Amino acid sequence: SDPLMTLTGLRMEAVLAKCENQIPGFSELLEDFPDTEEPTWILGKKYHLKTERSELLSDVRSRLWFTYRKKFSPIGGTGPSSDAGWGCMLRCGQMILAQALICRHLGIDWRWEKGKGQPEQYHRILQCFLDKKDSCYSIHQMAQMGVGEGKSVGEWYGPNTVAQVLKKLALFDDWNALAVYISMDNTVVIEDIKKLCKHWSENFRLQTDTSLYRGDVSKKQSASVHCRDWKPLLLIIPLRMGINHINPVYINALKECFKMPQSLGVLGGKPNNAYYFIGFLGDELIYLDPHTTQTAVDTEDDGSVDDYSYHCQRIPHRMKITHLDPSVALGFFFNTERDFEIWCSSVQKEILMTRSFRMFELVEKHPSHWPPFIPATKPEVQTTGAEFVEPADKLFESEEEFEILNV
Repeated sequence: SDPLMTLTGLRMEAVLAKCENQIPGFSELLEDFPDTEEPTWILGKKYHLKTERSELLSDVRSRLWFTYRKKFSPIGGTGPSSDAGWGCMLRCGQMILAQALICRHLGIDWRWEKGKGQPEQYHRILQCFLDKKDSCYSIHQMAQMGVGEGKSVGEWYGPNTVAQVLKKLALFDDWNALAVYISMDNTVVIEDIKKLCKHWSENFRLQTDTSLYRGDVSKKQSASVHCRDWKPLLLIIPLRMGINHINPVYINALKECFKMPQSLGVLGGKPNNAYYFIGFLGDELIYLDPHTTQTAVDTEDDGSVDDYSYHCQRIPHRMKITHLDPSVALGFFFNTERDFEIWCSSVQKEILMTRSFRMFELVEKHPSHWPPFIPATKPEVQTTGAEFVEPADKLFESEEEFEILNV
């Protein structure tokens, strides 16, 4: 073939890809938000549309937005090279985890601006999700880890399954060092969470002391580890808030979750149509939609990534809360033990004591009729981890075994 024609074709493809990622700006769509006195809540932050519209839109635009992509390297070498049509819940899982990492490294007040330099940690977070097999939370890693959860590559996931996949992949992520706790039977057990987050810090301190003795780490690194006696925690609470539709008795409790500063939002949507819910306005949920197919972005020669297409430039979508599928997963992040204790107090006050129908339970002690709680550990052999995943036939783990909340 003619090399010049091939080069022209490649250039044209690059131009088209760039155009595809240019999404209508906020200014064209501002009227899409209603003129209201009601506050809008986005991941624990409150905004008044009349005076804080630009701040609200900046907050939404700063969230990492993961959508369908095409033209990435085939999953598993011979699998699909696009996740269009099947990867929406995986992309929502990536978004909720990315928000946890932003809280972990950059804080909830961090904002993204086009063309503005960002901290090194931001670029490292983005690298974790690029569409290539060696990124720790790539579509490749998630789809292949899902095989161990009984899902073939290209099959649609529910919120509980994607949570289990994230939990297993996090074991291989040494940089972020997150603890991941997925509640069972609509119950969050304080004792188990403290065991998970403190058990790690004790073990890690022991390893660091050994490494210090051997000279593998500096005294400064060791001191920073000794200061942290809590492993940062991603808490995911899978729920089924009704049978075919969300039961209205849970709506106010769901709204309270979005008001909490520890909120990472909610995974959910409609059957086979996943969205990442980040807040609410009145009786509508605000969400980021992964159902846009963009061309996969590769790392530049200098190691940087063109991140424009990873931030949603359009007005966020809204949906009536009553249209939400009842199968959801709530997400929360706790950088410190104090964050977790504050959240426990908020849950007791705002969700458990004031609602006759409880969305979930928060208990101090591990229920005696449950199997013992054993924190997951990273397999000894270096691998993606997919080979080590047991089938999802364990207690409470399958998508169908959500307990229907009592009403």
